[in-house]
Amino acid sequence: MVQVGSDDADVIVVGAGPAGSTAAYYCASAGLTVLLLEKAAFPRDKICGDGLTPRATREMVAMGLPIRAEDGWIRNQGLRVVGGGHRLELPWPELSSYPSYGLAKTRMTLDHALADHARAAGAKLLERTNVTGPLLDERTGRVVGVTARPVDDAGRRAGDERTYRAPVVIAADGVSARLPLALGLEKRMDRPMGVAVRTYFRTPRHDDSMMESHLELWDGEPHRSNLMPGYGWIFALGDGTANVGLGSVSSTAAATRVDYKDLFAKWMKNAPAEWEFTPENQVGPVRGAALPMGFNRAPLYTRGLMLVGDSGGMVSPFNGEGIAYAMQAGRVAADAIVQAQARPTDAARERALETYPRIMRDDLGGYYTLGRYFVKLIEHPQVMRLCTRYGLPRPLLMRFTLKLLSDCYEPRGGDMVDRVISGLSRLAPAA
Repeated sequence: MVQVGSDDADVIVVGAGPAGSTAAYYCASAGLTVLLLEKAAFPRDKICGDGLTPRATREMVAMGLPIRAEDGWIRNQGLRVVGGGHRLELPWPELSSYPSYGLAKTRMTLDHALADHARAAGAKLLERTNVTGPLLDERTGRVVGVTARPVDDAGRRAGDERTYRAPVVIAADGVSARLPLALGLEKRMDRPMGVAVRTYFRTPRHDDSMMESHLELWDGEPHRSNLMPGYGWIFALGDGTANVGLGSVSSTAAATRVDYKDLFAKWMKNAPAEWEFTPENQVGPVRGAALPMGFNRAPLYTRGLMLVGDSGGMVSPFNGEGIAYAMQAGRVAADAIVQAQARPTDAARERALETYPRIMRDDLGGYYTLGRYFVKLIEHPQVMRLCTRYGLPRPLLMRFTLKLLSDCYEPRGGDMVDRVISGLSRLAPAA
């Protein structure tokens, strides 16, 4: 990690999504010079459910990001679970580690707010800048920067390629993971992979205080038609619309043969009437994206390059939540970089940078392993059907389910459910 006089910044962050903007914010807040490169121009859309669990809300609060209603946020108080003939409303757990509410905001505005927050902290944001690859030191093979070129709103080349240099580069470049792939860091095929599609509907229930999760998707009248693979969600956004989508998960990264848009259309024909999800009320097309799960790319740090968010496969196998873990990774990565900058030798700086993957693995590795077991169980629709029919009415099981679906449990202490989840996470191998 040798400082070079021609460096453009102390750290380059590639991608201004939640992971990248969070890392840029914390680095800039600590006094580092930060270059945040984003291929699109804000505001820009991303495929997402737009619902934030209390775990993600905690990260927003820690950054000092304004989350007032007048800033376009709507708070949700819990999870409404529909499945197996049951309809349960489960308030978010009351914990010392997390707030007892979640949030919702479109990625169009969320990502813009996070990028602006990073810029206000001192990060330099370059929009319409498409990073084309890593810049490697010819002698050591270490990443010492990136190559990039300006693009127009359609992503077409709009200028000459240039080089940006920094002693550390953060890859927050999403599912495409262009930078990790350039270093030969392929995705692991033994990790779960999800696929999600979503659209927006105008709805009279746009201010619903509960996030709604449908654990069974039927292509006709429930229990008299075919049970389809996947689960659905309805997240009210408070602006006259709701984000409506469905996801499916596989225990491996192999591509599925499911036609998700057709699956979504069949579900919408049988969606709850009170939401008024009619073709006339649909806003925009159905769009989809992959959800890389359970640390599906490793190592998270190598040769001057850190992987955060989707580039490192940090989506939770339990619920498809990615934003909370992306922001956590950005925060932890930034802390490692800040500590490294204060060390007097290259060897000491490298030891500080190597704390990042260790902290992430220690905190989430065992939990994600449990998630892989969970996926192997529920990827079969008939197993999910039995679990929802006979498991949902049982209060103890639902307490487990809620804490897993919200990704919120006390890591130390708490009640019996917290202690069991924490214990299992510590016992499970963090591979």
